[in-house]
Amino acid sequence: MNFDQIISSLEKKQYKPVYFLTGEQAYYIDEISNYIENNVLDESEKDFNQTIVYGRDTNEHTIISSAKRFPMMAQYQVLIVKEAQDLKHIEELESYIKSPLDSTILVLCYKYKKIDKRKAFYKAVSKYGEFFESEVVREYQVPAWIAGYLKKKQYTIGPRECALLSDHLGNNLSKIVNELEKLSINVPVGSTITAHHIEENIGISKDYNIFELQDALGQKKIEKATRIINYFASNTKDYPVPMVTAILFTYFMKVGIFHEIVDKSKNNVASTLGINPFFVKDFEKAAQYYSRKSVARVISLLREYDLKSKGVDNASTSQGELLRELIYKILHVG
Repeated sequence: MNFDQIISSLEKKQYKPVYFLTGEQAYYIDEISNYIENNVLDESEKDFNQTIVYGRDTNEHTIISSAKRFPMMAQYQVLIVKEAQDLKHIEELESYIKSPLDSTILVLCYKYKKIDKRKAFYKAVSKYGEFFESEVVREYQVPAWIAGYLKKKQYTIGPRECALLSDHLGNNLSKIVNELEKLSINVPVGSTITAHHIEENIGISKDYNIFELQDALGQKKIEKATRIINYFASNTKDYPVPMVTAILFTYFMKVGIFHEIVDKSKNNVASTLGINPFFVKDFEKAAQYYSRKSVARVISLLREYDLKSKGVDNASTSQGELLRELIYKILHVG
């Protein structure tokens, strides 16, 4: 089952005896674990029937012994093992998983790692319990994820605002949700989230951000790009050169790919580039300013300045000056 299906089953009180939650994206693992922790038992039942341990502080034999206990004056006991990836011999739980106690809900939070699906342990979990793998949300998927999350909270948000948040926050869903919660606290339900809301509540400038820099570079708006990069150069802690070059590298790679697309219909371009159709026109404009050769030169510059920011062939130029030099050269690529 996927995340929504598991939560739906839990809401219906349809419990599995074992939940093995794994994957690199901690957000979904925490959400499922927290739901079970907060909702399966009443507060009066938790003292005797809910146990939370950490993998580094326990072992497989102790977990099995705890899981085999019967609940006291409750239908279930809940046993949550956080950071289960720290267990040294997790496969030793296989014997219990094959014959679990129906009155125990065992939750194993196995973050940032994957188990071998060829082995008997995985097969046992899949057969007798619920195996859930929390996949990483790719960067191109983040804007849509943000829009979907806010929609569930009864907010609307435009593509540009989603891109602004995505470019600044990356693809760590836990971090994104923490920031979006600031919006839900301070912006009335039913509102449309604007760049002003984002700047006021999350601190991402609506004028000085990487998304606006991309827009300025894509249309060779020299004054705007210079203004933004001067701001970045004065705030290199928030806008380090490697971060800026990495994001611009992805952007110009997409400009290069745009040149190679034969079917330039909006939907096909959006699908090929992994972008919202709303932004197709931006890449059409950028392709007018940057030929195939120009894109190749920009990508070469980005690599060069990324290395310089890390000390390669650069003994004294500051991070801020490197940013200014880089953007000046991109704007004047022939």
